[in-house]
Amino acid sequence: MKKAHGKIQNDEIKLIWLIVGELATWIGASFIWPLTSVYLNKELHISLSIIGVVLFCNCAGNILGSIIAGRLYDKFNPYPLILWGLGLDAGVLFLLAAFHGWPEYWIWLTLTGFLGGWNGTLINSVATSLRKYPGRYVFNILYFAQNLGVVTGTLIVGYLYDFSITLLFIIAALLFVVALVNAIFNYRPIVAFHKERVAKGESGDKQKVEPMPKRNFIMTMVFFTTLGATWLMYMNWESNLSVYMVSLGIPFHLYSLLWTLNAGVIVIMQGILARFPHIFKNLFHQIIFGICMFSISFITLVFAKDFAHFALSMFILTLGEATAFPAIPAYVNDLSPLTSKGKYQGANMVASGIGRAFGPLFGGLVIDHAGYIPFFWVAAVVIASMIVIMIPTYAKLHKELTLYK
Repeated sequence: MKKAHGKIQNDEIKLIWLIVGELATWIGASFIWPLTSVYLNKELHISLSIIGVVLFCNCAGNILGSIIAGRLYDKFNPYPLILWGLGLDAGVLFLLAAFHGWPEYWIWLTLTGFLGGWNGTLINSVATSLRKYPGRYVFNILYFAQNLGVVTGTLIVGYLYDFSITLLFIIAALLFVVALVNAIFNYRPIVAFHKERVAKGESGDKQKVEPMPKRNFIMTMVFFTTLGATWLMYMNWESNLSVYMVSLGIPFHLYSLLWTLNAGVIVIMQGILARFPHIFKNLFHQIIFGICMFSISFITLVFAKDFAHFALSMFILTLGEATAFPAIPAYVNDLSPLTSKGKYQGANMVASGIGRAFGPLFGGLVIDHAGYIPFFWVAAVVIASMIVIMIPTYAKLHKELTLYK
């Protein structure tokens, strides 16, 4: 592989402050999404079909926010973009606390989806500016922080929901205020990074945008396709699997327990990967391992009839999530030229968002027409086919890939 060097020497944002920002925003976000369906259906008496549209709008907003933020990161100073994103998200959540009836809730949830995509893309893009640590380490740590936030948020939300939903939204908004204050004081080094990035790419008054090499682009598109296909199937764990488990006589609270297991295993795995970054020979091997685990997890679901077997399936699935999902944006970072890192980190979020948006619909259609077991086989085969595509593509291209370290 060829390496395109070009470190930018300047004070950079400390990784710890990115972690603080991720923790605050993900704890806050985890106060909102787990209760949306329950709150809309039980409290506001909204039908499940309309709730599906609401969740789709949230995902669509996330995709749009990711696209716009990624493009803006490459062209403009990211510092005010981050501050506006976090500040507006806090403002929307305060409005949600004050007005959480119908259809206002729909509007606020769509806006939080947009701002979630905006903030997530900018944080990932800012993470590409860090030179003190390898990209693999940075993205593993950020993924660890995200899931630690999810664990914390989902554990707390059940208690707060019973006490006061208004208080829950206020606390979520305050967490985004914490993230905003953290960004104001600790993200300023990105200003100097942006100035030097622009200076290095200037030709007269116009900034040169270096195109991604063709082979890098092909490999990146294969990764995005894999990410979208995997999320398309994975989202059925969050939607259709609960109905399936209950139909087998498994209590709903045990289905909820699976997500505690999921988040816990992710936190442990990210800790292991951060402590021992060379468990896998390279990022591609880590991606292949993770996608294999996803495929195997759906095969095990074919034979799952009791909670223990579902827990085993979730454990295998989580091994895939904890390894593949942080490795793909890290590798995309290595393949992206300096002037388009935001664009491709945004595209990474878009690929995930498309899979999340259409996953429950796709799974529901297959299940309605064929049943759960055929769907599990379809999911396993589709994900495995991504491996069949990735390995020969990588084998053909990897010696000619340009890495932007």
